[in-house]
Amino acid sequence: MNRRKFVQLSATTALTANITLVQPNTELKELKKKIFITGGSMDSKFIMYIAGLTGKENPKICFLPTATGDSLVTITRWYDSCSDLPIRPYVQRLFISSYTQKESFEKVLLGMDAIIVGGGNTLNMMVIWKAQKIDEVLKKAWEKGIVLGGGSAGSLCWFEHGTTDSRPTELTKVEGLGFITTSHCPHYHAEAPRKPLYWAKIKSGEYKAGYAVDDKAGIYFEDNQVKKVVALDEQSNAYFVSLEKGEIKEDKFPKEILK
Repeated sequence: MNRRKFVQLSATTALTANITLVQPNTELKELKKKIFITGGSMDSKFIMYIAGLTGKENPKICFLPTATGDSLVTITRWYDSCSDLPIRPYVQRLFISSYTQKESFEKVLLGMDAIIVGGGNTLNMMVIWKAQKIDEVLKKAWEKGIVLGGGSAGSLCWFEHGTTDSRPTELTKVEGLGFITTSHCPHYHAEAPRKPLYWAKIKSGEYKAGYAVDDKAGIYFEDNQVKKVVALDEQSNAYFVSLEKGEIKEDKFPKEILK
């Protein structure tokens, strides 16, 4: 073999070797689907817990105040809660104008590290979300690994159904997005009618078994499974309520107190 052919062959072999070495891994890492819910309002410690779930420093966290009709009071309270936290708080209003908002809801929400839904009227919120296709965007966010969360209406929305005070005169059933495939009861011990109604609905078969949460407790779900339960004090808890041999069974989860 002459010297010129040897050099060409050596160069080709080296190039092929390099290409083989830099081939990307074709196995895509499966993203975890993350939801953190509380039974009541979103305390700053809960917000920081959600920030930790993003795995990012200074995460961008969006607040959806739809359930209060984008109330200025609710929005102000959100920014106050975040004022001393190492996060980038953002608010996405739904009562907007094409003249004032130039980015789509999808572009905004899918650019977040976490999305927190506020409390209020769950029924009205779900109707507005479906009209604006926010329900579809939130599913994309969930599948993308963006952390979802909220309390009260902001927790009910992620389940198949649960108890709501969104209608006049009495607590009634509301349908959620069904990302978590059970029922849910927020404000479990904070509001007297909640627990007996929840038990009655499960016993009658109208509700699936599901998760009941006190105002100052929270559950972290990963891929639809309970990963961890946290609380702000010893008195607050989360429970799985089910039917066993025709009777209600209430199982309390072990918890960690957030410092």
